[in-house]
Amino acid sequence: MSRHPPLKWAQRADVLFIKIDLPDAKDVKLKLEPEGKFYFSATAGADSVPYEIDIELHDKVNVNESKASVGSRAIVYLIKKEESKWWNRLLKQEGKTPAFVKVDWDKWVDEDEMDEKAGADMDFGDMDFSQLNLGGGGGFDAEGVDDVAEDEDSDTEEEEEEKKEGESIGKKEVATPLGNQVEAGA
Repeated sequence: MSRHPPLKWAQRADVLFIKIDLPDAKDVKLKLEPEGKFYFSATAGADSVPYEIDIELHDKVNVNESKASVGSRAIVYLIKKEESKWWNRLLKQEGKTPAFVKVDWDKWVDEDEMDEKAGADMDFGDMDFSQLNLGGGGGFDAEGVDDVAEDEDSDTEEEEEEKKEGESIGKKEVATPLGNQVEAGA
């Protein structure tokens, strides 16, 4: 009886990425049909344990423009979709996905993030963002922000009067510095 190797997948509108993690795979057989039938078999390990995947993909694929690469650690398949559209799942069958099929989060991009990825590569020319005074000058600790705001708003009437007195005392000292005092009787 064959085992199922781990299969990771991700997609874009026009392609599927399928990665089968199977180190030192031997006798690798890959078959992809236009209707979306995907077949993989190989042996691995010192005991030549047989592995097999036989699945039906969600929709039709373009076999001629799809590519496979058999490496020492994994088998990678770049499958071109027949229609450029997002699939809501990898497999045609509805229900629970088999345990050996996982999402490849390293390659995954959501449909609505595709526009953002394109925007991240935009060229802003000679614009110097440091001149915009947008902040970000140091480490930001979001945990203490609410506490600081509460402390600033919690001044009592006594504290405010002390502040006013301190300001007026400071003004008197500045108005009459010690080194510039002039005696009226001289």
